[in-house]
Amino acid sequence: MSKLILKTAEEVELIRESSLLVSRTLAEVGRLVKPGVKTIDLNKYAETFIRDNKGIPAFLNYSGFPYSLCISTNDRVVHGFPGDDELKEGDIISIDCGTILNKFYGDSAFTFAVGEIASEIQQLLDVTRESLLRGIEKAVVGSRIGDIGFAIQDYTESHGYGVVKELVGHGVGFKLHEKPEVPNYGKRGTGMKLEEGMVIAIEPMINLGRAGVKFWKDGWTVSTVDGKPSAHFEHTVAIRKGKADILSTFDYVDEVLKTSI
Repeated sequence: MSKLILKTAEEVELIRESSLLVSRTLAEVGRLVKPGVKTIDLNKYAETFIRDNKGIPAFLNYSGFPYSLCISTNDRVVHGFPGDDELKEGDIISIDCGTILNKFYGDSAFTFAVGEIASEIQQLLDVTRESLLRGIEKAVVGSRIGDIGFAIQDYTESHGYGVVKELVGHGVGFKLHEKPEVPNYGKRGTGMKLEEGMVIAIEPMINLGRAGVKFWKDGWTVSTVDGKPSAHFEHTVAIRKGKADILSTFDYVDEVLKTSI
């Protein structure tokens, strides 16, 4: 992981533009999420949409990753491969997307329900999304990395969920992965102090069951050790005084989900 790089106000705005392209891509792909759809088709659609909007898929060929989206269904936590498998009623699907626009990176993820899902799984999605917002509340000048992780861990563990510890958030902007690492667990008042100009991706990965994960032989896919579902939500965030500046948005996705009901 590269060194910590602070961004100027102008650079933050360029990262915002890239992050909003990610947000729009997630929403457009979300329109297609329904039973019977092949996940490889979601990947193809996303790549076309990104390129049509003058962006570059940031994940494609990143350290050898062969797709434009990370698509992780059910017990797969992150970094899943799109394929010919078809979505089924009751599945959940985490879609993680990154783009490069005007040489700057954006990164965001959203976990979608496929049709009707079990109430306990819907609660997992709701709690994980809320934990992201609670982490973001701590992403302000003067706080520390541990404050973000504690907020996420405290909230999700209070619901009995497992917090993935082997995978973390990260700095983002000039590269897809920069310093600092941003764990989804931690102790208040510990870790690097946050300062103006830092841009980070906060991305809780929360399991319905145990916290443990296993890494697949493909070198990428990560799944839960107990086979229970996992949820993943992510925003790109700029550190500010008083209140964090969320550069990506779920508004586009929420609008799509609202109109599809």
